[in-house]
Amino acid sequence: MSTGQQVNNGVGPVSFARRKVVGALAALGGVAIAPGLVLYEFAQAAPDAGKSTGASSKVRWGMLIDTTLCTPGCTACVDACRTENGLGPVTRATDVQWIRKVELKDRKTGAVQSAPVMCQHCAEPPCVDVCPTGASFKRADGIVLVDRHTCIGCRYCVMACPYMARSFVHEPITEQKTEVPRGKGCVESCTLCVQRVDRGSTPACVEACTAIDKGAMVFGDLNDPQSDIARRIRARASVQIRADLRLDTGVRYQGL
Repeated sequence: MSTGQQVNNGVGPVSFARRKVVGALAALGGVAIAPGLVLYEFAQAAPDAGKSTGASSKVRWGMLIDTTLCTPGCTACVDACRTENGLGPVTRATDVQWIRKVELKDRKTGAVQSAPVMCQHCAEPPCVDVCPTGASFKRADGIVLVDRHTCIGCRYCVMACPYMARSFVHEPITEQKTEVPRGKGCVESCTLCVQRVDRGSTPACVEACTAIDKGAMVFGDLNDPQSDIARRIRARASVQIRADLRLDTGVRYQGL
């Protein structure tokens, strides 16, 4: 069959030459044609791609949360997350929450502790295992993400997550942020502010906590023995939520 020959697929004649042109344009303008592709590109970015440092298996990004320094009622990390990712206020139970504050009370002493809970960025993420399209995936550096371009909204990952860390977008999204594509009918969760991490910065929640001198949240490379987070974990015992599941979470807690 010649390159310019036409075929009929029930819709109308389409030439192979025209298909090639359209395909080339789609490759060049992928973000415009498929808005949900932006987040996927963060995962695939090469080390020298613009400002992105890329994802390397030599790095394991993680977060350490010291609950003894986390004040009950403080929402600095939650507010920063919502602002950075354009999530808007929480007015209903169905509203998206990428990070939430959980208060824990000791039944014996009555002491109350507060802890931020978000996607734990597991080394063995159940959400990735159950996703039928590969929309849920883990980067080489341990950050777990959702490719909204291929998410079909089945919510298998929501049910598989033992941390109740994933949300489903029920309503149309307006006034989105370019670096944080979102869409109705998709699942989403904490990304560790991947757009900031790939520029060499820290997640918004950690930055906000540091700004008010709480120091309850530390972000860094778990694989680097000289990093602040690695040194703190060596100096003082830390735990993983539901360690019995052996998911090897990237988020660790002290003081629980």
